[in-house]
Amino acid sequence: MSEFGLRGRSGPGVAIAAVASTVPEHCIDQQATRDIVLSIAPELRSHEALFLNTGIKTRYSCVPLEWHFESHGWAARNRVFQDAAADLLERVSRECIDRAGIDLDDIEAIVTVSTTGLAVPSLDAILANRLGLPATIERLPIFGLGCAGGVSGFVRAARMAQSLPKGIVLLLVVELCTINCRNTDHSIKNFISTALFGDGAAALLLCRPSNGKALPRLVASGEHMWRRSEYMMGWSIEDDGFGVVLSPDIPKCAREELRPAVDHFLARHRLVLSDLDGIIMHPGGRKVLEAAQTALALSQEDLQHAWDVLAEYGNMSSPTALFVLQRTLSAGASGLHLLAAFGPGFTVSFALLEL
Repeated sequence: MSEFGLRGRSGPGVAIAAVASTVPEHCIDQQATRDIVLSIAPELRSHEALFLNTGIKTRYSCVPLEWHFESHGWAARNRVFQDAAADLLERVSRECIDRAGIDLDDIEAIVTVSTTGLAVPSLDAILANRLGLPATIERLPIFGLGCAGGVSGFVRAARMAQSLPKGIVLLLVVELCTINCRNTDHSIKNFISTALFGDGAAALLLCRPSNGKALPRLVASGEHMWRRSEYMMGWSIEDDGFGVVLSPDIPKCAREELRPAVDHFLARHRLVLSDLDGIIMHPGGRKVLEAAQTALALSQEDLQHAWDVLAEYGNMSSPTALFVLQRTLSAGASGLHLLAAFGPGFTVSFALLEL
């Protein structure tokens, strides 16, 4: 288990100056999506209940549903990714920076997180130019963390903030999951993936805590990776794009293994689960949320923000946990909260926050 380094609840930590989120223009209804998928793969009709039992009502996509009737190769998918991801990140960046009231020239580093497409120069370079960030900006692109990317990216950005003179870092997280739905793959796992995932972006602006303003702070972090679990989540590289790897073992792992990992992480900081004022959980899906509730002895009400984000946006991979964090902050939550998300590895990432 890796650690951010506990600074103590009264210590400096790293603060969240602002958080923002956004989604692309196409709102897709779950039943309409099911109808299109079954028109492409009618042999999966016996499994259509999977679409209606996800807890999801709507999702958002950077492409219209009709886009999926056509076949698309790597080049076409990645062109969509580069254009749409940059546009979403520019929008959410400007909103986040405006909320924080921080001058562009004071931003010292930019961290970008994504696992659903590729760009070289990376998205951080593209955004630094679009936003007019300083020529001295430090950049860190992160790929491959999947659903855990929002939490792990937050932690990596915070580490950078601790080492920089002003400690001001812009974290940008974007995923365009829907462009990786391949109409050539009629497998159950792709059917489930098509029922779960949506597109979205989030931004955090990190800074040093100010004595004059109470801001949410990251006070500790950690990860736990289960051995020999690489098979559970990820991408397979196919001729026409990314192929989803999604094991049915994930809910079982969450139900049986999450609590020991949480207990171990908290014990390192002389805490127990009852010391927490709340859990901010990445909503990987209905079964994963239910498994987390069972593992941590929580009610649905305890994770209501996660359930609401799942219903309105689906699983957007890495930004989703930050959508839940934003709702938690907007609701006026206070005290010690654990932000957590599962990702490929198979890993759970933790961020301990004082709100």
